[in-house]
Amino acid sequence: MTETFFQTLRCQSCTRTFEPRSIRTFCPECQQPLFARYDLSAARSRLDRSAFEGGGESLWRYRKLLPVFDERHIISLGEGGTPLLRLERMGKRLGIERLLLKDEGGNPTGSFKARGVSVAISKCSELEIRDISMPSAGNAGSALAAYAAHCGMKAHIFIPSDTPIVNREEAAAFGADVRLVDGVISDAAKAMSAAGSGQGWFDMSTMKEPYRLEGKKTLGYEIAGQLGWRLPDVVIYPTGGGTGLIGMWKAFGELEELGWTSGKKPRMVAVQMSGCAPIVAAVERKQARAEFWPDAATIAAGLRVPKAFADKTILDIIAESGGTAVAVGDRDLPGAIAECASQEGILLSPEGAATILAARHLTGTGWLEPGETTVIFNTGSGYKYRELMQILRFV
Repeated sequence: MTETFFQTLRCQSCTRTFEPRSIRTFCPECQQPLFARYDLSAARSRLDRSAFEGGGESLWRYRKLLPVFDERHIISLGEGGTPLLRLERMGKRLGIERLLLKDEGGNPTGSFKARGVSVAISKCSELEIRDISMPSAGNAGSALAAYAAHCGMKAHIFIPSDTPIVNREEAAAFGADVRLVDGVISDAAKAMSAAGSGQGWFDMSTMKEPYRLEGKKTLGYEIAGQLGWRLPDVVIYPTGGGTGLIGMWKAFGELEELGWTSGKKPRMVAVQMSGCAPIVAAVERKQARAEFWPDAATIAAGLRVPKAFADKTILDIIAESGGTAVAVGDRDLPGAIAECASQEGILLSPEGAATILAARHLTGTGWLEPGETTVIFNTGSGYKYRELMQILRFV
């Protein structure tokens, strides 16, 4: 057995709690996400943060602060432990003295989605769930297919028909039941719901189960450890469903309660595309909830999410942190990808390139000051975007 300080699940809205050893999705009363809660008081007296410093190890080194009770159910392909890279030349171009990139492209199946899927699949194993389903814009589906194959589960993945080719091929190669759907991820979700009715599939949709979030929060743990437990001033994050942004904020709060970090938590910036920017629109209009974005269109597949299930939580975090939301244009993505490739030797995904554009915008307006430690993200390897590389004439 693994010692974990996991205690309960709690609704973010009504604060109702749920027993963690049974299958749970989201709050049945208010239809809001459930968060895993830990006995951090006990953890503070029994854990030493020095064990979590540095990088290069699987995220399961944090297993005492993750929700799996029995380590025999841990399903891992080596996810996590990704580098936090100093971008000196790009920083000078953008006017940011300390620009850092959390590069998630080295994860299994080439994206940050491996973090959330590893923890969620592990919990499914512990709860004896064998059939799982997910609507995906691409990378999450690839990750789910790989981890399901690794532990003998059956994955049913519904993706838009124009999802990047590599993602479609990956998921099929891993033996998943892959179904193409005309439209965007919300259409894929509807198709999944119809096809799965009565089938007993467990829904792994973003924030509709509690455990992908726990994998994503390890981004926050890693960043803190890699910075010597001093948090950055600003985090700029490409936001579709928003699990990573929410997870990091959760991690920063847990670290604060553990007494491992000091000072202010970062200002959180959500980056979206001008062709699909429901969170940006809600921030600009000072709304508590985002509205569904009609006719969503962008080449950044991971950001083509017309409405996030956890939109209220995302907006609350932006407000609480003193952050903001920025929309950038598709036409500027190729230039940002080419610039970072030639200046830093890093091939960004479109979603990663969007954070470069957002940083440039925020320094230009004065919102982001030159001396602030700023973390941007490459959520997936640029090598997965074969079609985009052809447009850029890199091949």
